Amino acid sequence: MHRILAALLFGLTLHADEVRIEKLLREMTLQEKLGQLSMYAADQRDLKAALEKGLVGSVLNTSHDRQTNELQRAQLAGSKHRIPILFAYDVLHGYYTIFPIPLAVAATWDVEAAETVARISAREARGEGIRWTFAPMLDVSRDARWGRMAESSGEDPYLASEMAAAYVRGFQNNGLLACAKHFVAYGAAEGGRDYGHAEVTESTLRNVYLPPFRAAVDAGVATVMSAFNTVGDVPATANPKLLQDVLRREWGFNGLVVSDWAAVAELVNHGIAATPAEAAQKALAAGVDVDMWDGAFLTLQAGARVDEAVRRVLRAKFAAGLFDDPFVAESNIISRSSRDARRIAGQSIVLLKNEGALLPLPKSKKIYLAGAMAEGNRDMLGPWSAQGGTAVSIREGLHAAGAQLVSRIDADVIVAVFGESREASGEAASRTSLDLPPEQQRELEALVETGKPVVLIVMSGRPLAVTWAAGHVPSIVQAWFLGTEGGNAVADVLFGDVNPSGKLPVSVPRAAAQAPVYYAHHPTGRPAGARFTNRYQDIPVGPLYPFGHGLSYTRFEYSDLRVHGNVVSALIRNAGPRAGVEVVQLYVRDVVASVSRPVKELKGFRRISLEPGESTRVEFTLTRRELEFWTNGAWVVEPGEFQVWIGPSSAEGLVTSVSSGNLQLRPSPEEMPRR
Repeated sequence: MHRILAALLFGLTLHADEVRIEKLLREMTLQEKLGQLSMYAADQRDLKAALEKGLVGSVLNTSHDRQTNELQRAQLAGSKHRIPILFAYDVLHGYYTIFPIPLAVAATWDVEAAETVARISAREARGEGIRWTFAPMLDVSRDARWGRMAESSGEDPYLASEMAAAYVRGFQNNGLLACAKHFVAYGAAEGGRDYGHAEVTESTLRNVYLPPFRAAVDAGVATVMSAFNTVGDVPATANPKLLQDVLRREWGFNGLVVSDWAAVAELVNHGIAATPAEAAQKALAAGVDVDMWDGAFLTLQAGARVDEAVRRVLRAKFAAGLFDDPFVAESNIISRSSRDARRIAGQSIVLLKNEGALLPLPKSKKIYLAGAMAEGNRDMLGPWSAQGGTAVSIREGLHAAGAQLVSRIDADVIVAVFGESREASGEAASRTSLDLPPEQQRELEALVETGKPVVLIVMSGRPLAVTWAAGHVPSIVQAWFLGTEGGNAVADVLFGDVNPSGKLPVSVPRAAAQAPVYYAHHPTGRPAGARFTNRYQDIPVGPLYPFGHGLSYTRFEYSDLRVHGNVVSALIRNAGPRAGVEVVQLYVRDVVASVSRPVKELKGFRRISLEPGESTRVEFTLTRRELEFWTNGAWVVEPGEFQVWIGPSSAEGLVTSVSSGNLQLRPSPEEMPRR
């Protein structure tokens, strides 16, 4: 087992390392200790002076192996204790090989795909001296106006939790300390405005926003990053209820907590500290161990909490193997994993609409390729693309696949590529409109007016409100930002070399005014219907495309729903002409509870592969995890009736009822640590 897991996953540290840590703490000056708690950017002006004195704990945003080695040599030369630097980077969906953005990886509903992304990313980043990544991003994201939805696994806490554990395994089994961010409810920012206040109840916090972080902690995540936002009127970076009571005491987290960029000093802007020094005291007392970039922790005074934080930093460095091997071989050999990148990109693509079976396209068809984004190499990489250079554009991918591309609209079919640029998504990219840009919308309408069949490919980091297209364009493909091999993956799907299997990890809104829109909403006393009900006057109340939706070039039939003891199952048959992969989804509703519960919640999923005519029975076992919820300070399963669905999306499926009294709900051994 890798040293990181040995030291952090099970809360174990080697005795010899602990002895060395305690010896270092006795010998270090306050200035040296505070240096360990301070993170510098690689281009920060005062980094050089700190290195000369050996006072640098960690550095982020180095770009290559020579730079990390150079900085490490300077630190070790200046440090009388020879304490190495821990190098960090935002390796979210690849380092050199850029995979689809995390939202797109979530669209695979494949935890092995997420683990593969993390594994390859870790190996490439570690080869350049990086030992710590600020990933995975675990914010449940239900408001598409928020640009950082691109970095998330979408709107559902169950899907996000499964992806969280997979990312942690992939990073940490391959030598990279993972960081669960942003703790917590950052995705609930009011109005979808980045860095904004999050108004969430204790129930919503526990049932929606905390579960992915708990899954990461259970998987042994080494570090956690506090969020920019306030929760319960207290900024997360100075929130002892979150960082001490929940994270450490309740969950038993033993790793280190790092602030987000300048978040400690920004406590002054939040109005809970008068000076950066006061902000530093509050953040440290609340449970932050490492201060990113702003230098506020350099004003701290000695105390037990300082030593506790330094101890965690040193443990992380021992776990990362830095004391034994602080340098990295300067090989300058970049080995990209194109096959995995192309395969996972293909799995990420969601076929939203395919009227008249327009897709897949025969390669004999003459294609007119339209839209400025058809040429985009850099846009395909998406935000946070680390050291990725360029990607295969859609034009390049179609050309490589042997497509007959023509320069005139007298073609057989039009493939139109529209969406948003990579800069329009990600951090600080909140939007009030989810429509296509006006010039793109006009071009799309003109293409439809030609009378030629149109395939719309949407490139974006969030679901866009393609409502007009849904009513006028025969085929719509949600292609996200697919990374290095994006254009090839799109060609694979368009020509049927890959049968699309992606499912939406977020609901697609009809308009930005619907946001936040998500399937697991609470019921209302007046469900949508006639005039005086919970609806809009001008658009239907539901999403344009529901969570879990995604079409295939074949057809899957669901039948024979059964309940036997704790097992609920259904028969799934491939009733179409092609082999395909279906994501079978389990949803549950607590019909009558002591408090209002969501109309439906995802509680399981399976990816199955079926040949034409083949069928299989898919089973799910109901345990406490599927039926419990947080209320009045505890996780409970209340007696009564539960509705259970098995289907292809949150809006479809076979349904039955079970009684909690008829089920054996003792948790299995692997579930015991969850609460």
